[in-house]
Amino acid sequence: MFRLAANLSFQFGEVGFLDRFERAARVGFTGVEYLFPYDHDPKELAARLHDHGLEQVLFNMPPGDWAAGDRGLAAVPGRETEFRASVDDALRYAEALGCPRIHIMAGVASGPEAESAYLGNLEYAARRFEPHGVTPLIEPINRRDMPGYFLADFDAAVEVLTAVGGIRLQFDLYHRQIIHGDVTVGLRSMMPVIRHMQIAGVPDRHEPDTGELDLAHVLGTIRDLGYDGWIGCEYRPFGVTEDGLEWARRAGLGSETDAG
Repeated sequence: MFRLAANLSFQFGEVGFLDRFERAARVGFTGVEYLFPYDHDPKELAARLHDHGLEQVLFNMPPGDWAAGDRGLAAVPGRETEFRASVDDALRYAEALGCPRIHIMAGVASGPEAESAYLGNLEYAARRFEPHGVTPLIEPINRRDMPGYFLADFDAAVEVLTAVGGIRLQFDLYHRQIIHGDVTVGLRSMMPVIRHMQIAGVPDRHEPDTGELDLAHVLGTIRDLGYDGWIGCEYRPFGVTEDGLEWARRAGLGSETDAG
């Protein structure tokens, strides 16, 4: 059985965001993730988690001005002060929601100055997060979906993990397949540093049992490698979310709920 977390930014879009917690719990999810919590009062989000027996497993650092094209701040030179303030914002929500992992978005940037800013900001975040028991994560994101994104290579991400202590890897199978392919080899080699996974069908980011990835093989590899963390369902359903969850039920969704 896998620990599947609903992604409330992608799933259950048939209802408003705050109503998605109840929908996720109803079908058997026990964990949730989403992109950003910052438009909502942390007390309200915490109440939704409590009322529906859900665990907050992940969210992202503030991305900057999303409407203006920001996709994170960590690798953007000259915005270090803003990044440090965003660390405080993320920690405030993490503590309120009991969330043990935060994804630090790199942003749209390139060049040696961006690399220097990235490493320095990650070191700062790791120091700030550690006393709070929060694990900072980095995630390679493909540049087809996010043009110009700084961290778009899994091998480069491993180099960053070596350079900056306390950082771990968020392994999104969708991004891995688009960037490199070789998903099984990547899982085998990087499993020691993986602390969260996400999944979607490739290339259209629909249900994971659609597209070019062999879902049974991938999930079998994850199981055989002994991964016991969460797998976030960061995909866009073809239609009504509940109608596309048969793959998740085969993977164990609802088993804990049914047993309890």
